[in-house]
Amino acid sequence: MARTATDNRDGETGGETKIAIVGMGKIARDQHVPEIAASPAFSLAATVDPVARLDGVEAYADLAAMLEARPDISAVALCTPPQVRFGLARAALLAGRDVLLEKPPGVTVAEVHTLERIAAAKGRVLFTAWHSQFAPGIDAAREWLAGRRVTGAEIVWREDVRWSHPGQDWIFEPGGTGVYDPGINALSILTRIIPSDLRVVSAEHDLPGNRAAPIGARLVMATEDGAPVTMDMEFREQGEALWDMVIRTDRGDLTLSKGGAVVSAAGLDISKTGGALPDEYRRIYERFADLVALRRSDVDAAPLQLTADAFLAARWAMADPFEW
Repeated sequence: MARTATDNRDGETGGETKIAIVGMGKIARDQHVPEIAASPAFSLAATVDPVARLDGVEAYADLAAMLEARPDISAVALCTPPQVRFGLARAALLAGRDVLLEKPPGVTVAEVHTLERIAAAKGRVLFTAWHSQFAPGIDAAREWLAGRRVTGAEIVWREDVRWSHPGQDWIFEPGGTGVYDPGINALSILTRIIPSDLRVVSAEHDLPGNRAAPIGARLVMATEDGAPVTMDMEFREQGEALWDMVIRTDRGDLTLSKGGAVVSAAGLDISKTGGALPDEYRRIYERFADLVALRRSDVDAAPLQLTADAFLAARWAMADPFEW
């Protein structure tokens, strides 16, 4: 399912946009707070979290209170676990606020499309911020693949969940998607750069006996004309995380490593990053600023659709119980 962009011309704004962060967890503190602070387009006016606070920033325990008390805050960044994101996003849109959704944008594809419809009806901006699509090598990869025929691809996306999501039980609850939470980053890259629709052929999931979402997965997809795309996902990797892919074409191979920070085509570096870590969230907030100025939504449900299809197609195997 393709990305859609919708014009919402009513309620155009100018100047610095006051924004609130909803959900003050690790991703909010590590990425959203510093990027908003550095952005010339946004100022952090409030946070919303039942427990966590940020020194020097007005705090609210729930979104309804913030929406009522601060009509001057015209945008929110939703950084909560996905299980509660729909209700919060809907409330913000109905209250006339623009909304940035952390990935994944919802628990189900239907949620995302419902929010898209509400945003259009209310004249608000909705932005599904797939951060891996903003890695510095992604645009170059997309341009290089355009006009080439993909003949196959192999993806390896393996990390230690104790390092990447320490103690975050929500990731193994229904709607948390388990190992697909990082794996969907790879899917967001693939759906962005491959010049063909992808479909799920089969999947194998390893389910810990005491959890509701997979800790390991093997996924087989195919392009429209049948080129195989395999994906190996793992939450039990020891040592350095592996975020790599090779895309084979009729005119050479494309390789991505470090989540898209390094991209080589036919053996030549085309990312021009020197291996620097991706500056993804700076580019996300630049994009959000452009969307707010243009009154235009940017909604991409394709990575979530592939994840949902994988859960429908999967064979499940029991794995050892998982404890933090």
